[in-house]
Amino acid sequence: MHVNTKNLEVFCDVVQRRSFSRAAQAHGLTQSAVSQIVHQLERELGARLIDRSKRPFVLTPEGRICYDGCRDVLGRWRTLEESIRAVHGELSGRVHVASIYSVGLSHMNELLQRFLVDHPRANVRLEYQHPERVYRRVEDERVDVGLVSYPAPSRSIEVIPWRQETMVAVVSPRHELAGLKEVSLEQLGGLPMVGFDEDLRIRQELDKQLRARGVRIEVTMAFDNIETLKRAVEIDAGVSLLPWPTVAREVAAGTLVALRLADAELVRPLGMIRRKGKQLGPTAERFIEFLRAHDRIDCPSLDQATDVSMGSGI
Repeated sequence: MHVNTKNLEVFCDVVQRRSFSRAAQAHGLTQSAVSQIVHQLERELGARLIDRSKRPFVLTPEGRICYDGCRDVLGRWRTLEESIRAVHGELSGRVHVASIYSVGLSHMNELLQRFLVDHPRANVRLEYQHPERVYRRVEDERVDVGLVSYPAPSRSIEVIPWRQETMVAVVSPRHELAGLKEVSLEQLGGLPMVGFDEDLRIRQELDKQLRARGVRIEVTMAFDNIETLKRAVEIDAGVSLLPWPTVAREVAAGTLVALRLADAELVRPLGMIRRKGKQLGPTAERFIEFLRAHDRIDCPSLDQATDVSMGSGI
């Protein structure tokens, strides 16, 4: 049997995209050509891989084995290619990263630029996803690395600790608390709050810590991402608890005010997740090492920010 890695890639894309036409478009082929590739693979293996009688189509048991095996073969082949090039000090491989929105939008652009300065031929693809989809895409080996908050290991997921971010109370410049430098959790009790959706881990962890301190909050608006949440705070819809690095830019611009928590040290842990047992290429491994070495980001300290805010009358 002659194995063509391009054909294996096409088959995997058909399965991942759940569509012959979308796989054809991704590879610049006709749908007929993609169907012929899958038929050829079935003939060579002597088994039906895809049940086309169902809509959408499903993998047969043999197809599932073939799909898992093809992904493994392709992953090892890419790693082999990268490793050979890396012998000469050239990192030109690919690393696919899935990140939750707040990490990606707050930190990754600058970090990616730094990484690419050192490794200009590396191909880094970054996508933003809901936390659950980040885990799912890592488990399905659709991405090499996931960036999440409150990272949780499992039988298939390995966690690499990254950094911790201080949580602050955030308000509009028009809010009654905006003239303060710090605030206690008790002062937040009973105030309208803008928070995260209840199914997000960060909301569950914050609720747990507030309950432990006997603080009852009233979440009047909830969102699934920090960017939308910040916009709600800017229009004075309520106070929120957010990681300091994610609001540093708005505080510097004067559209938000950050208050230190006087009676508690709340943090948001960030981590990288990867598929257990998956062999990553040199580029992906180097990217992970790079992120671990940059466990701090360049942004003003909270003390500097509160001094500036108080001095400007915000």
